[in-house]
Amino acid sequence: MSTQTTQTTQKVSAPARPRRARTPRGRGAGRRLPTKLSVLLVCALWTVPTLGVVVTSFRSVDDAGSSGWWTLLAHPGGFTHLTTGNYSKAIEQADLGTAFLNSMAITLPAVFLPLLIAAFAAYAFTFMTFKGRDTLFIVIVSLLVVPNYVAFVPIIKLYASVQLNGTFPAAWLAHIGFGMSLAVYLLRNYMATLPRDVIESAKIDGASHFQTFYRLILPMSAPALASFAIFQFLWVWNDLLVALVFVGPGDKQPVTIAVSNLLNQQGTGWELVTAAGLFSVLVPLAVFLLLQRYFVRGLTSGAVKG
Repeated sequence: MSTQTTQTTQKVSAPARPRRARTPRGRGAGRRLPTKLSVLLVCALWTVPTLGVVVTSFRSVDDAGSSGWWTLLAHPGGFTHLTTGNYSKAIEQADLGTAFLNSMAITLPAVFLPLLIAAFAAYAFTFMTFKGRDTLFIVIVSLLVVPNYVAFVPIIKLYASVQLNGTFPAAWLAHIGFGMSLAVYLLRNYMATLPRDVIESAKIDGASHFQTFYRLILPMSAPALASFAIFQFLWVWNDLLVALVFVGPGDKQPVTIAVSNLLNQQGTGWELVTAAGLFSVLVPLAVFLLLQRYFVRGLTSGAVKG
């Protein structure tokens, strides 16, 4: 009897837990409303220029030269004057078929070569110990702040001495050098988050550095590899400056030079430029859609270690 009384007294005397104050649903929704409006505003500002390019690519020469694309919104009857002839004309005048092949010939080696070299370097900076490792890594990463055009003049002189100007290897080497710092930085930060127990187990089993790199590190680093591949592909495919400097107009010109040549000196030809530009966007858009599931994961995995 006394035991039951004691338990009852302890239950009664136990302090009641304070209840958490519930935030009204209306108040939380009101706080999120400015954020949602800001996101919608940014998306609208980002989408409007793209919409203008799409509309202009279907307008005739007279309409594109006499009024802006936004006039279609005020006069919907103008949609009946839209045409797809700009695309066929742009493909014929700019020879976009050959330009596409040239862009692929420049872009693919300029993506895979720095990716392979940077993966080896990132493995060495992460899992190998040698004198001056951290200092060398800092020097490589610091090259990210150096503008690319600073190196154009000495590179052109070097290419001229070995007769590389105006060739695909000239663009390959330039893009490899300019993209190497970012590749090493991204891959090294990602590899630093990989479990070291797996690497130690491979060493105990007698695996060499190459076997560990090829069979373990590369498969586990697929998100980071895909992230840099997207960055580098978009950069090289859409590049105009390096293409003009090291390749130039001619039979080896990429898509960017071919599209820019459609614009006449008098400022006419915008309808052809927009049509060719949208046509050239298909390849990088497909690459991004195929690799997008790796994109965010590869960028954020090495950002915070915990």
